[in-house]
Amino acid sequence: MRHLPSRPTRASRRRVLGALAAGLLCTAGTAVPAAAHSPAPAPAPTAVARAANGLALTPPMGFNNWNSTHCRAEFNEAMVKGIADIFVEKGLKEAGYKYVNLDDCWALPERDAEGKLVADPVRFPHGIKAVADYVHAKGLKLGIYTSAGTRTCDSVGLPGALGHEFSDARQFADWGVDYLKYDNCNNQGVDAVERYTTMRDALAATGRPIVYSMCEWGQNKPWEWAAELGNLWRTTGDINDSWGSMLSIMKQNLPLAAAAGPGHWNDPDMLEVGNGGMTDTEYRTHFSMWSVMAAPLLIGSDLRTASQETFDILSNEEVIAVDQDPLGRQGEVLSSEDGRWVVAKEMADGSRAVALFNETGDARRISTTAAAVGLPAASGYTVRDLWQHTTRNTAGGLSATVPAHGTVLLRVAAGHRWAAYPPAVGLALEGSPLIEAGRTAALTTEVTDLGRTPARTVSAALAGPAGWRVRAASATRTSTLPTGHALTTRWQVTAPAGTAPGSYDLTLTARYRSPAGEPIRSTVPFQAHVVVPPPAGGGYLSDLPRLSASNGYGPVETDTSNGESAAGDGHPLSIGGQVYAKGLGVHAASSVEFYTGGACETVTAQVGVDDEKGAKGSVTFEVRADGEKAASTGVLTNAMAPQPLSADVTGAQVVRLVVTDAGDGVDSDHADWGDLRITC
Repeated sequence: MRHLPSRPTRASRRRVLGALAAGLLCTAGTAVPAAAHSPAPAPAPTAVARAANGLALTPPMGFNNWNSTHCRAEFNEAMVKGIADIFVEKGLKEAGYKYVNLDDCWALPERDAEGKLVADPVRFPHGIKAVADYVHAKGLKLGIYTSAGTRTCDSVGLPGALGHEFSDARQFADWGVDYLKYDNCNNQGVDAVERYTTMRDALAATGRPIVYSMCEWGQNKPWEWAAELGNLWRTTGDINDSWGSMLSIMKQNLPLAAAAGPGHWNDPDMLEVGNGGMTDTEYRTHFSMWSVMAAPLLIGSDLRTASQETFDILSNEEVIAVDQDPLGRQGEVLSSEDGRWVVAKEMADGSRAVALFNETGDARRISTTAAAVGLPAASGYTVRDLWQHTTRNTAGGLSATVPAHGTVLLRVAAGHRWAAYPPAVGLALEGSPLIEAGRTAALTTEVTDLGRTPARTVSAALAGPAGWRVRAASATRTSTLPTGHALTTRWQVTAPAGTAPGSYDLTLTARYRSPAGEPIRSTVPFQAHVVVPPPAGGGYLSDLPRLSASNGYGPVETDTSNGESAAGDGHPLSIGGQVYAKGLGVHAASSVEFYTGGACETVTAQVGVDDEKGAKGSVTFEVRADGEKAASTGVLTNAMAPQPLSADVTGAQVVRLVVTDAGDGVDSDHADWGDLRITC
């Protein structure tokens, strides 16, 4: 993972920089009393109830500048005021967004002679109170940032609040601050619970309602203790604008559902929607899954330059309603087999929000039932698609073909209202959409009636790119489709000779009528992959075309290490001092697929964490053949020598190389597939 200069290493976060003997902290080389510039704290209450401050009874919604600006010069008063203006002009305030939050770098590097924080006069020439007044005049709220250490996380090292908690909290309150993000850098080894408790007490002593966000990175399992201190707590390290990072953080946050509730929320970090590192499909998944997890929705993109698609995602009120549901339940995982996730969230009105999430690189059918998501037995159910904004009835089956990296988000309810809506149908593609140019591939589609009522006058059509031949080899129509029955159609699909390898769009369209005669059209996109067979005898996999590739940070690199975020910024592959001229450099979580066409036998490699990350990083490696695990390693760290890995892939159509974060987050997980070969 790329480490910005403003974020210290794990080692620097944990090390004790000075003795704490005699109640002293060493700050900028000078010993000062630990409670300098702070009045004596009030006695701690004998018991602290959850949501004791009565705030954030639904997950906070707003904006934070860090993901889009870091500490660059464009983070300033004009930007903050501009975001407040956009909240009002673009309807985001009406949709529920109300916090405009400043992150690191708003202050000068040193306190004044009285030990007070001073706003950077270049960035904020009118001071923080003036900014707060401007934001408040818009009917919004202002948030601010500091760290539970002697310095913040920026490399310059701006003043932290450790030892200044009561003084700083008083300043924040006097300025009109409504939200505090409290980071974890330069914490001097002081116990986390102690540090975050002190700031809790300091905020309470101001008498001003201030939402308390604890950015402890999940290092000390805050979900087990932080509900008594504040309103939300980070469960992971920092997110970055990549599919792998978002996916890794989601997987770490999902198991913590029991800790979340009104006034106390798991925080998997800010939104990356609109920053450009993921597709719109992936951003819709990001927004959907954060909402199902009852996560804070803090926009991390610069809305002054955001696309209309970004605004459409962020302002989807039906998805926001899932996040903001007053019952405050975090969604729970019902299944995740083979990357097909079903996550269900109980809602205050008795309905269920159901996310059908496809982790894989191809469209997949994902199914569950109303009973499985916790709904009572009923004669029928209504199913609302929260992205398509359509409502259908179902007899109880819930199914959708979900695009690669996509999410279908449903709201499902029992009751008699189902009869007012047409039946739901499920569209699916069976068979592998892998096509060699000039050769005909056989595909099969299904249109299934999931509804409580029959679908009538049903037809199916499959379309491909211009110049492709798509021919039906069986019936494409039926007069009536009863509940649970399917129209199955076989197709012959041919890509013209000379078609370049790559992904191409296929579209399955079903048309039908409800019992009342209402015409319905349902469409699902698929991707067909034009592939070339591997060379006889095999060779280095890094020399062969990839079927698909996803990476936790930056692109998958060919014959070099992962490097940082840009393509081509890696170094020679090096594990434990052993350098490899050929292979792949990746960053967890990573998946790279190759078409092998049933013609290959063995994949071999020397694997491990690349030396470019020093002593950091921990990963696991897997080789999968047509989805089945063919070989794997245990947890590998940078301290280990390269490990040999060999997998039998005989007969497989597709070989997938997988690197995971070993369950501890993706920080510094640069992984190498050294000397990566395949025999065919």
